[in-house]
Amino acid sequence: MAGDTHPPYRTLEEDGSITGIDPDLQALLSKQLGVPFEIQTVSGMEAILTGMNSGRYDAFNGPLRTTPEREADFDAIVWMTTITSYVYLAERADELSDPEALCGSRVAGVSGSVTESQLARYADWCTAEGLSTPEFVGLEDTNSTFLAVNSDRADYAGTTQTAALDLQAAEPDRYEFLVQSEEQGAGIDQLALVTPKGNGLAEPLFAAFEAIFENGEYEDLMKEWDLTQVAVDEPLLNPLTSK
Repeated sequence: MAGDTHPPYRTLEEDGSITGIDPDLQALLSKQLGVPFEIQTVSGMEAILTGMNSGRYDAFNGPLRTTPEREADFDAIVWMTTITSYVYLAERADELSDPEALCGSRVAGVSGSVTESQLARYADWCTAEGLSTPEFVGLEDTNSTFLAVNSDRADYAGTTQTAALDLQAAEPDRYEFLVQSEEQGAGIDQLALVTPKGNGLAEPLFAAFEAIFENGEYEDLMKEWDLTQVAVDEPLLNPLTSK
């Protein structure tokens, strides 16, 4: 499994171990399949997707938005949703807490991620309101986007709502965030575990997901990580191209 650093999905601890939602989910899937999972840390979405296509990695659990174009190259198993959020320093709340403030601002995000496409929709809203469009600052991983905000290389860090909540919980006095509204182009995107077409893993992985939904372990996992607001009723395999 390829995996970049993206708390609370994957957090690289001081001892080199990886904790988070993803390894916990992998443990449940491993129990169903009877095979071990190993996370290999990779920086950058392009490197992850290229590595899967070359056979270096068998799968990646995002957070990654599924699209018809992506499902042409990868099998996607949707197991949660998300809404894009924009993190900023609490000390700048007076100037950045208004949704219109994001227009014309610098927004750091992971290149190729859902944030980049969501920000483009936000930019359309800004234009319709007669405001300047935001500038996307593409970076390799989520930690880099938060560091950009801390160092004033960006005003906001665009990320999943899950990551924004996790960051604010860890440092409640340091960060606040905006949630992109439906009016501003936010859709509740479907997030998926992806695996290359033809490697034979999609069907057994999907069956393993179905099993942990049925036995209640998925629900328990989402409650443990306080993710019930982005949980789904059932896993979906290639939902945008299978119809």
